[in-house]
Amino acid sequence: MMMVRNATISRNLYKKGWVGIMVTSMLFGLMSATSEAYAEEASQKLPQRVEPTTQNQNTGGAYDKLLRDADALIKSGRPADAYTLLEPLEFEHAGEEHFDYLIGIAALDSGKPDKATLAFERVLTVNPDSAAARLDMARAYYQLGDLPRARTEFASALKQNPSESARANIEKYLDEIAMRDAGKNTRITGYVAGTVGRDNNVNNSTSQSQIFVDAPVPGSVTLDPTNVKTSDNYYGVAAGGEVTYRLNSRWGLYAGSDLRQRGNNTQKSFDSLSLDARVGVMFGGKANSWRFGVLGGQYNLGNAHNSDTTGLNAEWSHVFSPSNQLKIFGQSAQYRFVDAVMQVNDYDQQVVGGGWFHVLAEGKSTLFGSLYSGTEKDVSTIITQATPNGGRADGAKRFSGLRVSGQAAFGDKTILFFNAGEQNGDYSNVNPYFLRQRSDRLYDLVVGANWRWSKLWTLRPQLSYAKNISNIIIYSYDRVDASLTIRHDFK
Repeated sequence: MMMVRNATISRNLYKKGWVGIMVTSMLFGLMSATSEAYAEEASQKLPQRVEPTTQNQNTGGAYDKLLRDADALIKSGRPADAYTLLEPLEFEHAGEEHFDYLIGIAALDSGKPDKATLAFERVLTVNPDSAAARLDMARAYYQLGDLPRARTEFASALKQNPSESARANIEKYLDEIAMRDAGKNTRITGYVAGTVGRDNNVNNSTSQSQIFVDAPVPGSVTLDPTNVKTSDNYYGVAAGGEVTYRLNSRWGLYAGSDLRQRGNNTQKSFDSLSLDARVGVMFGGKANSWRFGVLGGQYNLGNAHNSDTTGLNAEWSHVFSPSNQLKIFGQSAQYRFVDAVMQVNDYDQQVVGGGWFHVLAEGKSTLFGSLYSGTEKDVSTIITQATPNGGRADGAKRFSGLRVSGQAAFGDKTILFFNAGEQNGDYSNVNPYFLRQRSDRLYDLVVGANWRWSKLWTLRPQLSYAKNISNIIIYSYDRVDASLTIRHDFK
């Protein structure tokens, strides 16, 4: 019976153990699902550039190399360096389309929209049909706060038959301008989604039906079937939203919530339902922004209230350029189990981390990497045979991890993505049944695609793999999950 209980605890702690990884993913936009969602949104905010085709008046030699170097600096996220390189030549080469476009982009992406408008005006004088210059001219006026002129340029760009993704970007800008014109300070976004899939390990359990324990009496123990790897088909539904209210140009408030439900075809004891909510304050401008908030959540397992979460979080974002962004975050939360048998596993968690977000290929691809570290303090005062001093049988936990994610546009409507991570966790106590200190290594990989057949509808096929390697066998498992999700956004 004790081994069955330990295996059940293992499943619940696994679900809570994902929190460190999920928080890291939230770095890039408080994603309600996987970390790639932020990358997708951020890349949409950066217009898809199409380099103007030009006939350079000064081809070859040092000048040609200088233009190539400037272009490389812009694409590598160093527009200020590119502007420094080009600015001394502006008087001599103003009027050359390629030069003007490069210095315009360098100026725009390094925070000089006033100088960018002058360069793009010269490009459009030479080539009035330049879609790239027209779109970036609109962005420059938007950054300057000249909304009427920005609206005119965005409207002109729409008439030039832009790609589907570029059109979506333009419409987002126009919606924002319309909202400002109407004096609206409140923005509401939301989504609903439905999923079907196949999971080969719905209970996150070992594939071994018999295990060996070292104490109190060494020997083999047969696990209950519910604690052995079990596959099943499943369905899921999700819904969520966020409201932001701008107090002024720098201060704002936000509140949001997400509901996720998953039902298995036969393994009903592992059905789950989670409700998470957040509320807080925003501060900052375009280059630096802060978010401070409180969070809370409830998790149900098998149609029973399993645990509650409460906590605080903070996030700082610094935009070096439209292509490069730094995020630093921290969170402190309490996890409390409802069932008296499970309360011995109560813990407090602290996590800190940071990540770097990079846009490349003119907004068609994005990458981000992040590192995080944290602790779980076992806080239970319940005394049992396995916990004579209180706390958890395995004790406190120190963990750290890394994540790498990326996506690339494939045509105008399809985005391919991946998300991979590793988390290491080490515990402080010698487990009384296995006579060793628990150590886990969790690896996961997600690959898939988002196909947007319209502005607000997305179809996502996805394949995920997770493997936890532990020196205590009941915590070792692997898992493959294939799913198909349809999602509708509200904006």
